Amino acid sequence: MRVYIGIDWSEQKHQVCFMNEAGAVIQQMSVEHSVDGFLKLEAARQILGVSPKEVVVGLETAHNLLIDMLIERSYPAIYILPPSQVKSNAGRYAQSGAKDDSRDAWVIADMLRTDRGRLHAWQPDTLLTRQIQAQVRMVLFLTRMIQRQSNHLRAILVRYYPAMLDIFSRLDSPTSLAFLEAYPIPQEAARLTYEQFTQFLRAHHHTHRSKWATMYAQLNHDYPQAHPDTVAVLAPQAKQCAILLLPFIQAKKHALVDLQKLYRRHPDVAIYDHLPGAGDFLAPALLAKLGDDRLRFPNRQVLQAIAGTCPITRRSGKSKFIQFRRACDLQFRYIVHQWAVQAIKQSPWVQTYYRDLLKRHIGKNDSTRRVANRLLAILYKLWQSRASYDETYYLQQRALRAKPLPKA
Repeated sequence: MRVYIGIDWSEQKHQVCFMNEAGAVIQQMSVEHSVDGFLKLEAARQILGVSPKEVVVGLETAHNLLIDMLIERSYPAIYILPPSQVKSNAGRYAQSGAKDDSRDAWVIADMLRTDRGRLHAWQPDTLLTRQIQAQVRMVLFLTRMIQRQSNHLRAILVRYYPAMLDIFSRLDSPTSLAFLEAYPIPQEAARLTYEQFTQFLRAHHHTHRSKWATMYAQLNHDYPQAHPDTVAVLAPQAKQCAILLLPFIQAKKHALVDLQKLYRRHPDVAIYDHLPGAGDFLAPALLAKLGDDRLRFPNRQVLQAIAGTCPITRRSGKSKFIQFRRACDLQFRYIVHQWAVQAIKQSPWVQTYYRDLLKRHIGKNDSTRRVANRLLAILYKLWQSRASYDETYYLQQRALRAKPLPKA
């Protein structure tokens, strides 16, 4: 007997619905997010007299201890359903839009029963891939924190210390933060001699020596002076921001080193290593998003939709509308967008393609999205065939498939 189990999860408890092949509810229950709750779920299955191989389980997240329990108990058919998909399917059964956890569990179970042929069973990635995924998330988290703190620090410096913004092009560098921590008051920094200034830069490993004279001149430029009370208020805050920001920068540096060590051990490293614009971070980030399961994305269009690089087309009668795709993996969209930006800088054919888009009066953001869409199509083919990117081969194939320009 086939049994479908729909689970509406939460941090504290889970609503569970058991359904048979005819669509009848066998049992509904609530289990705590604890060992006793998981054992209660197992006991309910055993009472029904079905083995894990006869059970199809669906829930809305793979980031839950419940998943670990299901894998440990050898449940072979586990489906991770996007919450938006569950929400849209709920409208098939009720039009009111009412929300109920028990009903959501029932909707998930019925979706497994009726639409299982259109769904792909979840396959966990290898331990190494999951470690890479966790490390990529950590780097992105640290990047957001650094950007947030840098923006706050910049807003403070604009108010009372504009020289800092001219001297150091980046506030999120150890040298600039050390300088601000040592000289949070503009007047103190202005009293430095050139020898003292260069000695500080040398001690903090500032490598652009050709810029030192210009930086010192900017330090002594005639800037508008903030009121002493303003300096007294903001200087301690700027120093505190510098102290808080430095550990995040150091943590990100170490996280990137650890990420590279993990990435170099992965068997798919050759697929991502030579991608145009994919550097030390973007290459493992792309690997983390695609994972190991080659059936996870049945075609490139699914991959592009999840990454948000392809638009949505709406047709009705003679009308046709193309809209920006908002429902996607936002983190994946960010990674692919950054990849496209770097590829435009480094790859000749990508630069040409991007410039052609701009010549057609397509905006920069939309042009970058189209570049990302093209790059993802290439990556999908390489991922499926386990081949490395060869720009020379790609340019040859592009030349063979190029269509002549229409005659004037």
